[in-house]
Amino acid sequence: MCRWMAWLGQPVLVEELLFKTQHGIVDQSLHARMGAEPTNGDGFGIGWYGAGDGPGVYRSVSPAWSDSNLRELAAHIESPLFMAHVRAAIGSPVQQTNCHPFRRGRWLFVHNGFVADFHEVRRELMLAVDPGLFADVEGSTDTEVVFHLALTFGLEDDPIAALERTVGLIEATARRCGAAVGVQASFGVSDGSRLWAVRYSTDGHARSLFASADVEAIRYLHPENPRFQRLSPDDRLIVSEPFSDLPGVWEEIPEATAITVGREGVLEQRPFRPSSDPPAARAA
Repeated sequence: MCRWMAWLGQPVLVEELLFKTQHGIVDQSLHARMGAEPTNGDGFGIGWYGAGDGPGVYRSVSPAWSDSNLRELAAHIESPLFMAHVRAAIGSPVQQTNCHPFRRGRWLFVHNGFVADFHEVRRELMLAVDPGLFADVEGSTDTEVVFHLALTFGLEDDPIAALERTVGLIEATARRCGAAVGVQASFGVSDGSRLWAVRYSTDGHARSLFASADVEAIRYLHPENPRFQRLSPDDRLIVSEPFSDLPGVWEEIPEATAITVGREGVLEQRPFRPSSDPPAARAA
């Protein structure tokens, strides 16, 4: 399985969170504690928002821990919003087009999980992608298909509703095709101003996902920590697993839950319910 993180807040050097934390995303590429496997060495990707038009993206098939270009870039890129992902491939090749995050326009998308029996339902799912988006699918992962289905179902208007329709379609398609019905997912989405995160699985045992706690509470609990004292009230992290073992810093996102994070912190937390009739939702 994979690991991912997303930061929204004051501009920071990317290396502060990738390399200079106790158990940051690069450390998790070698020593994941809560994933299906400890090593996530089948590629790395980072997408960040800065001065340019839309997000920049760097993706590589090199393991994050050995990528000298990543270390060089991370020491010089400062961003108020970025997403990073380390990959453990399941069934699809280790190639750059299969590395996250996936991008369209101002949107970034990452995923930890899988679509069960994807090879059996892939054709049907691909045919549900908007024809205007079809040619943009470059790789062979289930994640990229999920992203383009969500775009088809209105991701740019309502990311959570679009993902509910997408997951609903996947589950319904699997039933119709006689394939295993299973979506395992933590999703991360951003448009450069907000973050959306989802924790969900068909069987009710989703992969781990956490959000950083309220900054004032973190400062109060750990007054001796200079890094925490530099946090602004609006700083937030979404992570597959905590970056440290310090108490009170992380809050687990519940099963079947979606959250929206903005400049003012967590704006909404609500149940994630896959649509029971995604084709009709698409037509609307």
